[in-house]
Amino acid sequence: MHFQTFAITLAAASAVQAGVLPRQSACSSYTIINTRGTGELQGQSSGFRTMNSNIQQQVPGGKVYNTVYPADFSQISTVGTNDIVRKIQSTLATNPSECFILEGYSQGAAATTNALPKLTGTSFDAVKGVFLIGNPEHRSGLACNVDTNGGTTTKNVNGLSATLGRIPEEWVSKTLDVCNFVSLSLVQWTT
Repeated sequence: MHFQTFAITLAAASAVQAGVLPRQSACSSYTIINTRGTGELQGQSSGFRTMNSNIQQQVPGGKVYNTVYPADFSQISTVGTNDIVRKIQSTLATNPSECFILEGYSQGAAATTNALPKLTGTSFDAVKGVFLIGNPEHRSGLACNVDTNGGTTTKNVNGLSATLGRIPEEWVSKTLDVCNFVSLSLVQWTT
């Protein structure tokens, strides 16, 4: 399996164009690390269930790991960030050829964003792609920023917590940070 094929599958399943993702080495086994959003119960994020099922049907050799953390309304996702890093490092210690795809929804996207600077060397190499939806740390101007149609209408938009974290430069080519921005000028107020 080539990462480009995986990225195209991922993009098709999620209605995002994957032309910005690079071609990487083949992976015979991969783990999707799924990090859910605020208020979602432990398990897969509802935002990724169908996509992950489609990916696993189309690309053999995969499994889903659900990040273990509270995902509560405190918005403190440090436990999730640490669990992502721990899972990658412990898996690579026993299976150095494992590949990873990281996904995060909302608070889970922030936890994933905050894990990226901690994933260096072989951990960085093992992660073949990062897919974020509703990232509160969405940072304006990055090449990985796309809207829900794969376009650039949200390229220069900041998330609510953009000053708290950022996708490191070396991760931009591996990442799609999907933002669905709604301007208050587009909202029709009724009384």
